[in-house]
Amino acid sequence: MKFLQPPDWLPPKGYANGIAARGTMIFVGGQIGWNGQQQFETDDFIAQTAQALRNILAILQAGGAGAEHMVRMTWYIIDRDE
Repeated sequence: MKFLQPPDWLPPKGYANGIAARGTMIFVGGQIGWNGQQQFETDDFIAQTAQALRNILAILQAGGAGAEHMVRMTWYIIDRDE
């Protein structure tokens, strides 16, 4: 993986302007805050978010990757007040 940064630009904070990657691509989708047995252990938003992130990491690990290999995440939260 290579970060793409024009030489005369200031470096971004918290994101990358571009990333070049090669090799196996893993696409993860549909992860929500339940465990591997498809059971919610809590109705707490933060705890379910943490579980969804653990689910993503488990899938990446199953493919031989880790969080450091992620290049993009898209989140959909349906309850703005939550």
